[in-house]
Amino acid sequence: MKTTRHPEIRAVLCGAFLAIIAGCAEERAATRPEPAAAQTSARQAVAEPTEPKSILMRMAEFLAKSPRFSVNLRDNYDAVQASGQKIEFGETRKVTVSRPNGLRVESEHSDGEKHLVLYDGKDITVFTPSQNVYAQAAKPGGIDAAIMYFLRDLHMRLPLAMLLTSRFPAELERRTQALDYVERTAIDGAPVHHLAGRTETVDYQVWIAEGAQPLPLRVVLTYKNAEGQPQFRAQFADWNFSPEIQDAQFAFTPPEGAQRIAFLAQLPKIALQGTTTPEPTGGQK
Repeated sequence: MKTTRHPEIRAVLCGAFLAIIAGCAEERAATRPEPAAAQTSARQAVAEPTEPKSILMRMAEFLAKSPRFSVNLRDNYDAVQASGQKIEFGETRKVTVSRPNGLRVESEHSDGEKHLVLYDGKDITVFTPSQNVYAQAAKPGGIDAAIMYFLRDLHMRLPLAMLLTSRFPAELERRTQALDYVERTAIDGAPVHHLAGRTETVDYQVWIAEGAQPLPLRVVLTYKNAEGQPQFRAQFADWNFSPEIQDAQFAFTPPEGAQRIAFLAQLPKIALQGTTTPEPTGGQK
């Protein structure tokens, strides 16, 4: 059976946090049956407040105010087949941020294909080594402006992109319609707060570390209005807030023989200008 990754599903992931972990209009306590004694014990064990909005916004503010960081992610997402069956695909990513002008995202899909996204304060570059092709667009103004242009104007994919911007807390504040505290639990031995939220189109869960660094360690998104209600899942690891960074990490030097091509979204403008360009990039896999 030939499986498909469904471009429309992957495209939805471009602004995953933008559309899901948003504002906090409603707070409740998500519950599940537990013995009364266990509930009392759990409440006494929690050292931090369990108000979901406070926990969520503390995480967002911490990331938004961090001048530089790097993190590794392992993503998985569902692709709903014509038969209705869900097939899981995935990728690994390493993200490096140096505000205000440095962004580097190295990704490898589950089929081995690699991609590199770079921003140096002037240009956004996407490079595909297996084809030795790259697309580049000028966008001064810093990481926030570049990410919004990348998602909205170039229609490119960058999962959880809003998490990398300084406007992340404002987007959280604005979009969430309901937010629950699920439980205090652990991921790889680290105590975390498990929250569940809802927006108009997406249900989300996020696990946020306790302590001085309230970092997201896991995210699950459910696209409740999409056929089959597919999910996107991300696991975070190796957060580093003092990485060794050089400006050269964010600049792109085309390798020998590399061909520059257009972003798919640029083609209408190029056609109007009467310019002939090679085959475009920017479509979803």
